[in-house]
Amino acid sequence: MSLSMYTASVPVFKQMLGGLNDILAKTQAHVAEKKIEPNALLQARLFPDMFTFVHQVQIACDFAKSVSARLAGVDVPVNEDTEQTFDELRARIAKTLAFVDGLDASCFEGSAQRDIVLRPGTPKERTLAGEAYLLHYGLPQFFFHVTTAYALLRHNGIEIGKRDYMGVY
Repeated sequence: MSLSMYTASVPVFKQMLGGLNDILAKTQAHVAEKKIEPNALLQARLFPDMFTFVHQVQIACDFAKSVSARLAGVDVPVNEDTEQTFDELRARIAKTLAFVDGLDASCFEGSAQRDIVLRPGTPKERTLAGEAYLLHYGLPQFFFHVTTAYALLRHNGIEIGKRDYMGVY
């Protein structure tokens, strides 16, 4: 029995974004309890050339929705990247989860062989088969940004651990 592209993507995105949402809730509680300026965490980065925490969450959501959409053969929803607060980031996660959850598994049939074009019309254009796109590009990118968001908060003293990172499975 082979693993479906739907099963290898949508439940994973839902689990990890759910965990990220819960981490943000814990962070909000910590910020309120310790009277920390929220921007100290929202704008955190490990090194000056890195994206901020806010952008890490935005990109994680972008990969969850774009990978799912491309594999399902539907248009990728566009977000404006205007989030500036924990509540706004949690709303973005909720919106992403609603989109991903709304994709029917049948839309993913045949997507392992479907050509996925990255950056169409640019010098960096690249075409990957759906399976390679998911396993070698989409999931690694998604996990990188979720992990970086987690690490930024942990580095800044938020009491979270692997159980929080993993979400409910």
